[in-house]
Amino acid sequence: MSPFRKLVSVALVLAALTILLSLGTWQVQRLHWKEQLLAQMEARRQAAPVELVDAETALKTGRDQEYLRVRVEGVFDHTKERHFFATDAGRTGFYVYTPLRLADGRELFVNRGFVPYDLKQADKRQAGEVNGTVALTGYLRNRLEGKPSSLVPDNDLQKNIFYWKDWTAMVRSTNLDPVNVVPFFVDADDAVQPPGGWPKAGVTQFELPNNHLQYAVTWYGLAAALVGVSLAMVFRR
Repeated sequence: MSPFRKLVSVALVLAALTILLSLGTWQVQRLHWKEQLLAQMEARRQAAPVELVDAETALKTGRDQEYLRVRVEGVFDHTKERHFFATDAGRTGFYVYTPLRLADGRELFVNRGFVPYDLKQADKRQAGEVNGTVALTGYLRNRLEGKPSSLVPDNDLQKNIFYWKDWTAMVRSTNLDPVNVVPFFVDADDAVQPPGGWPKAGVTQFELPNNHLQYAVTWYGLAAALVGVSLAMVFRR
């Protein structure tokens, strides 16, 4: 092999090794981030709920408050339900997002929970359409700034079917004033038990996929294999 070809081969091996090690290191960093996120979620899940005003004050600090437990009180406007396509225990259906009129006159979209597909219409589950002032606890959930993926269907506002949590579309489709709506959602927790059993509350997902360790092992393993093959070729020559 000519010196030039040897130099090119060495450069390619070093470039590939650098890429593989970088990918492995990136997955290790992602592993640490995911473990911290899961620990934070569990801590907030177990913590005592805070008042909504305290959650809003915490948000103003610029720190993420997702999954913070909050306590809210108000009156539901069931005529403005928005339906988010979802599954629960293998059944297709919807999460029911209902505006809650707070004591200060603002509105807050609360994810009251899951209903099966055939119970989408509120008149089929009237027992759960509670009237009057209600108090509940739940988890603060951030609004999305845009559709999470091009693979996600567009929201069908005519049929009142949402495929992603578009806060702006929910507000506009209910003719609410965005200035008068709390800029995040709250998922009702499983302590909420409406008459008739629907919507089924406590649908917040706390389990996130965490495969970063096996990905890191894969990339580092490929890097080790590349080194081994390269050394074997050198010794053979």
